[in-house]
Amino acid sequence: MARPDKAATVTELAGKFRDSNAAVLTEYRGLTVAQLTQLRSNIKDHATYTVVKNTLTKLAAKEAGVTAFEGKLAGPSAVAFITGDPVEAAKGIRDFARTNPQLVIKGGMLDGNPMTADEIRQLADLESREVLLAKLAGAMKASLNKAAYLFAAPLSKAVRTIEALRQQLEEQAAATAPAAEATEAVSDDAEAEPVSVES
Repeated sequence: MARPDKAATVTELAGKFRDSNAAVLTEYRGLTVAQLTQLRSNIKDHATYTVVKNTLTKLAAKEAGVTAFEGKLAGPSAVAFITGDPVEAAKGIRDFARTNPQLVIKGGMLDGNPMTADEIRQLADLESREVLLAKLAGAMKASLNKAAYLFAAPLSKAVRTIEALRQQLEEQAAATAPAAEATEAVSDDAEAEPVSVES
């Protein structure tokens, strides 16, 4: 390959690293063209699977500031550049590797952070972004309903307490009213019949 072509390839790979929110490095020794085509098809909605030259990928990763692949670029290598859902892409790669053990997951990166092969498998075990968002939305709705209930409960409790106090005051007023009328009647009688004092 001529030097200008190598430079163009490095620039293209560096651009893919920058544009991807995640990347998975694999070794594909022993896989057929048909199997690689199947893998590409499995992850096409979330990633592009590119067979790479190790030396050029090292240069491209360095240019893009990616350190996740240091010391891992050996043997026939390919990189899944993930621009979609990293969980779904990791699932596709993991599931393919289960049925095609020649595919070896060597490592990767997620949002610029290095990941081991085990961490990529753990990522694949997570639920998809859509499922997690749906669960989050459900949890938020439940939290809002709970918050609304918590705000409404003190208000309704306060209304019930005020009503109970009002009824209690009315009952006390009703109970003290006959006693007050009797006292008024006695005082009226006292005024009606003046007592004469004889000297």
